[in-house]
Amino acid sequence: MRKYFQFEELGTNYRREIIGGLTTFLAMAYILVVNPLTLTLSSVPDLPAEMYMDYGSVFMATALAAAIGCLMMGIIAKYPIALAPGMGLNAFFAYTVILTYGIPWQTALTGVLFSGLIFIVLSLSGLRERIINAIPNDLKLAVGAGIGLYITFIGLQNSGIIVANEATMVGLGDLTVPSTLLAIFGMVVTVVLMVRRVKGGIFFGMIIAAVIGMIFKVVELPSAIVDFNVPSMAPTFGVALDPILHDFGSLMNIEFLVIVLTFLFVDFFDTAGTLVAVATQARLIKDDKLPRAGRALLADAVATVSGAIFGTSTTTSYIESSAGVAAGARSGFAAVVTGLLFLISILFYPLLEVITSAVTAPALIIVGVLMVSALGRIDWSKFEIAVPAFLTMIAMPLGYSIATGIAIGFIFYPITMVTAGKAKQVHPIMYGLFVIFILYFIFIA
Repeated sequence: MRKYFQFEELGTNYRREIIGGLTTFLAMAYILVVNPLTLTLSSVPDLPAEMYMDYGSVFMATALAAAIGCLMMGIIAKYPIALAPGMGLNAFFAYTVILTYGIPWQTALTGVLFSGLIFIVLSLSGLRERIINAIPNDLKLAVGAGIGLYITFIGLQNSGIIVANEATMVGLGDLTVPSTLLAIFGMVVTVVLMVRRVKGGIFFGMIIAAVIGMIFKVVELPSAIVDFNVPSMAPTFGVALDPILHDFGSLMNIEFLVIVLTFLFVDFFDTAGTLVAVATQARLIKDDKLPRAGRALLADAVATVSGAIFGTSTTTSYIESSAGVAAGARSGFAAVVTGLLFLISILFYPLLEVITSAVTAPALIIVGVLMVSALGRIDWSKFEIAVPAFLTMIAMPLGYSIATGIAIGFIFYPITMVTAGKAKQVHPIMYGLFVIFILYFIFIA
C-alpha cells in the first residue's frame, strides 16, 4: 500500500494521510445535507408534487457519487482530491433548470448524464489534459490564489463574519451572534495550532470548535449515533436514462443543449482549477504540468455519470481538499479515506449534525491564507502577465465562481500578450479558449 501510493517519494505516512482525508471529509460533509435540500427545492413551497425530488434518495445519491469519485481519484489518479456534487451546479440544476426553464428534474438529470459522457470522451482523448497543460504557469498560480480568496470569502460568509450590505454590497456582520463567535474561536484556535506547527492543526481546530459548540449549546448534540434505516434510492435511481430510452424527442431543443453546455463548461473549469490549485499547494506540479491529469479528469467524469444515474447533479472536484492537504495529505490514500467516510456517513448521518458552517468556516479561511502564497511566484513585473493573473484571481470571489474567474483572466491573457508582441508565446489552445469564453459570456452566462 505504501509503495503503491508512493509514501516515501511524497514524504508522507498513514497518520498524515488519514488525518488529511478525515479533514477533507469534515470540511465538505455539509454537502450531504445541503445538496438534498437544494435539489429537492425545500425552500420553495406550493410547487406541483412532481417538481420535488425525494430527499432521502438524493441524500443516498450524494453520498454514493462522492464515494465513487473519491475512490477513483485516490486509486486511479493517486491525488489527495475529493469529489462530490458541486455547489453552484446544484443551484443551477434546481433554480434555473427546474424552476426557471420548467424542465422536469428527470430531464435535468439526463443533461448531467450527457455532460458526464462527453467528459469521458474528452478525457480518454487526452484533450482535457492538453488544455490544462497548455495553461501558462503564472495563470495556474493565479487560479490557485484566486480559489484561496474565493474559499476564504465563503468561510467568512458562512460564519457570519461577512454579510450582505445594501450600501456596500458586503460588510462586517454581527460578531455577537453565538455561531459567529464560535467560528472566530475556531479560527483563533486553528491559527495558534498552525503557528505552533501542530500537524493536523486544521482538523484539530474543527474538532475543538465542535466540542465547545456542543458544550455551550451553539451546536446541537447529535440526535443519534447510528441509523440503519437507509433511505430508498428507487425514486431517482436510473431516472436519467428514461428520456433517452422512452422519449428522446423531448431532448431535442435549445434549452436542453444549454443545460448540457453549462454543466459541461462549469464542471470542466471548476475541476481544472481545483486540480491545479490543490496540486500546486501539495507541490505535485512537475515541469509546469500536472502528472496523471488524464486519470484525475476521467475520475471526475465517471463520478458525474455515476451521480446522474444515482440521482444527483454534477459531481466535481472539491476545493475543500486543500484543507486535507494543509493537514498533511499528499497521496491518493487520503482521497480513499474520504471516500470510505462518505460510505460510512450513510449509517452515521446523525453525527453530521455537529459539523455546522461555524465549525468548518475557520478551516476554509485558514486554507485560503495558505493558498494565496502562490501570489509570490507570479511574475508581477510583466504587466502583460499581471493583468490576466490579477483578473483571474479577483473575479473568483467577486463573481462567486471559479469558472468565471478563469474565463475573464483567460480572455485577457491573449489580448495582453499579443499587445506586448508575444503572440508566438501563447499556446494555440489558449487562443481557442479565448474564443470559447467570449461565446460563453454571450450565449450562456
